[in-house]
Amino acid sequence: MVSSKPVLRELHSTSIAAQLETEIVAGQIKAGEKLDEQSLTKRFGVSRTPIREALHELVARSLAERVPYRGVLVVDITKERIEEMFEAMSEIEALCGRFAAERMSVGERVELERLHLRMSELAETGDANSYETANSEFHQLLFTASHNTDLIDLANTLRLKLAPFRKSQLKKRERMKRSNAEHEAIVSALIERDAKKAEKALRRHLMSAAAEVIATMS
Repeated sequence: MVSSKPVLRELHSTSIAAQLETEIVAGQIKAGEKLDEQSLTKRFGVSRTPIREALHELVARSLAERVPYRGVLVVDITKERIEEMFEAMSEIEALCGRFAAERMSVGERVELERLHLRMSELAETGDANSYETANSEFHQLLFTASHNTDLIDLANTLRLKLAPFRKSQLKKRERMKRSNAEHEAIVSALIERDAKKAEKALRRHLMSAAAEVIATMS
């Protein structure tokens, strides 16, 4: 019988990382503040192992950094840094979209349309959490449909870093509706196998998301 302990540890580390991520993005944990293992084990009532895994996740998302002799510190997330990441992400997703328009299977196109219709319903009801989950699936499907392993890896790495900010900008109902309208243009281009149109629509979509995030930082 397989032990459940590793699974439990993973759940603990994931939820801890999510909570710390929320506090960092909201500014409750300030730039330069140390994420102390001992203090966090007491706060969350767990051993050091899930805390270390959670901190590793925060470092991977560029929300924190390991500094020699000082430990794990929260990074200073500036508007300039956010702009740089969104700029890179828009180019990577645009390239994924261009390839996807040319390479998507019939099954992938059907799945993309199905997912978009579901997201339209979620946007109308204002279900932000479900919409955010479906949004991740939507973009992941675009990456996969590029059928280029290295490009998919690059897209996933950068999306992981931007995830906290992209998630926060979808909490507003009006932004969900705009996002869904932007998805409509992306899906239409992909169904029509129009690579240039898909590329352009994805750049606009990412720039729209960037503008929303940066506006909240002002």
